[in-house]
Amino acid sequence: MSEEIADVLRVERRPDGIVVLTMNDPGRRNAMSDEMTAAWKSVMAELRSDARLRCVVLTGEGSAFSSGGDLSWLADANSVAVPALRDRMLTFYRTWLAIRDLEVPTIAAVNGHAVGAGLCLALACDLRYAALDAKLLAPFAALGLHPGMAATWLLPEVAGLPLAREMLLAGRVVTGDEAERHGLVNRAVPREDVLDEAIAVAERVAAQAPIATRLTKVALAHGGHTDVDAALRWESLAQPVTMASADMAEGIAAQREKRRPRFTGE
Repeated sequence: MSEEIADVLRVERRPDGIVVLTMNDPGRRNAMSDEMTAAWKSVMAELRSDARLRCVVLTGEGSAFSSGGDLSWLADANSVAVPALRDRMLTFYRTWLAIRDLEVPTIAAVNGHAVGAGLCLALACDLRYAALDAKLLAPFAALGLHPGMAATWLLPEVAGLPLAREMLLAGRVVTGDEAERHGLVNRAVPREDVLDEAIAVAERVAAQAPIATRLTKVALAHGGHTDVDAALRWESLAQPVTMASADMAEGIAAQREKRRPRFTGE
């Protein structure tokens, strides 16, 4: 089942609990326009309340994943006071980064170039699969801009400080296959296989026990726990929650009976 949200964001709801989101403005290389931002905000609100949701896959239509923020308005930004610009940018960042707040795993299928805020959007997902020839870059300084969209957090979190510094300070462009070697993406594959690869992983995610999966995502959020003791304290609570679930009983029964488990999220 597919539906269009304001034409610029395509939503495909699959019966297995997977939702595929496609940024659908290929003429502008899927720039994050005001129209697309409004559609994104609406979709994120719907997904947060969807109890059947198991996994989200995000990709772009055409040759690019996303060219990032719509820069057409920046030419007039000098005439706007800093407080107003700050409010606008903070709202933009938080709207798009709401994908990090979803309790289910999220996967970016980086089908082509991911630039600036578009790269940050991919980094905000839990997993990333990229085209071998995709280009990942954060050219903020080349435009006279300080990085935004949490680039100074997301790049070091995912790839470490050395690569983050090179991309943000020296403007390094990383291809999909280089990104795999640096851990910036989980795997790089031929362009025509990117979405299929991401959906195949999403299917494996969706087949896991939903309660355990959601709690595990929470445990790994924001770089994981601060130390071993924090991890143990969380796990000593979260694991008993799953022990009390019907899904754990089903998982053990399925293992004994050598069949696939049928998890219900209960």
